[in-house]
Amino acid sequence: MRNYRLFIILIGMLVAAFLADIAIGSVNLPLSDVWHTLTGSNDDLIYREIILNHRLPKALTAILAGAALSVAGVLMQTLFHNPLAGPDVLGVTSGASLGVALLTLGTSALPLWLIAGWGQVAAAVAGAMGVLLLVIIVSIKIPQTISLLIIGMMFGNFAGAIVSILQSMSNPDTLKLFITWTFGSLSAVGWEQMAVMIPVILGGILMALLLQKQLNTLLLGKNYASSLGISVNRLRLLIILATAVLAGTSTAFTGPIAFIGITMPHIARGLFRTPNHHIILPASILCGATTLMVCDVISQLPGMQGTLPINAVTALFGAPVIVWIILSKP
Repeated sequence: MRNYRLFIILIGMLVAAFLADIAIGSVNLPLSDVWHTLTGSNDDLIYREIILNHRLPKALTAILAGAALSVAGVLMQTLFHNPLAGPDVLGVTSGASLGVALLTLGTSALPLWLIAGWGQVAAAVAGAMGVLLLVIIVSIKIPQTISLLIIGMMFGNFAGAIVSILQSMSNPDTLKLFITWTFGSLSAVGWEQMAVMIPVILGGILMALLLQKQLNTLLLGKNYASSLGISVNRLRLLIILATAVLAGTSTAFTGPIAFIGITMPHIARGLFRTPNHHIILPASILCGATTLMVCDVISQLPGMQGTLPINAVTALFGAPVIVWIILSKP
């Protein structure tokens, strides 16, 4: 009964954050007008443009990215039995950043309109998929999970080194474009991009949900899982694939967003006091989506000059949680 009440509260918080994310911005909108516009009973063209073509896609992007990163964090922490593992430990996020860096910093002859938008998305997807293929090949060759963790970190460091070299050699215009992308943004996704983002992320989340029973078994150790007839190598490959799809797609469309993937699984476990993935996965989805929308609201509170980088706001939430996780360990 307690779990049902918590889920109802989390769903209520998600709905409240969704409405607040649409109503609050550079121009505050009454909730009644927001509701009438969303239900189609408001014909005001200005309200429809602001809500339906700008704020609604941004709120949906926050839900999708928050859910994707949170689920990826659960998968990584289960696979590596490490509370500080996140969706970027395999180097997939770094691969996406490298793809965007190669496009924006390594091809200065291209016009800016071609580099931005779909160009950045395609480059991030290509970079993430490239690292994913390397990780899959390594995971087949190396059965030790801790070795895979180290190699993933090395992939990330190698990609970061190339990005740093490209930054030192780029011109100011393309460097500014890349730095802006690294801040993370929820407002760059329109309905055209949403048509790609929604099915891919939902497919990754569905893949994770189908693995819940095997993930629970993996918590008890690889030997125990093997004794129950579970192919640990196959399960590990599916976890890597789901994580890469979720983290890579989210990074491709929103830029790198830190701390959500690491912290939301811990918040979900703290609320429900169980490691059961049948509860933790949906709880992490709700926590991640709600938190990222709240961060988006904070980043554009009235009175601020412009919009704060979403990465800076998520760090304000995430860093104290990481410190708490470390200090709470015996």
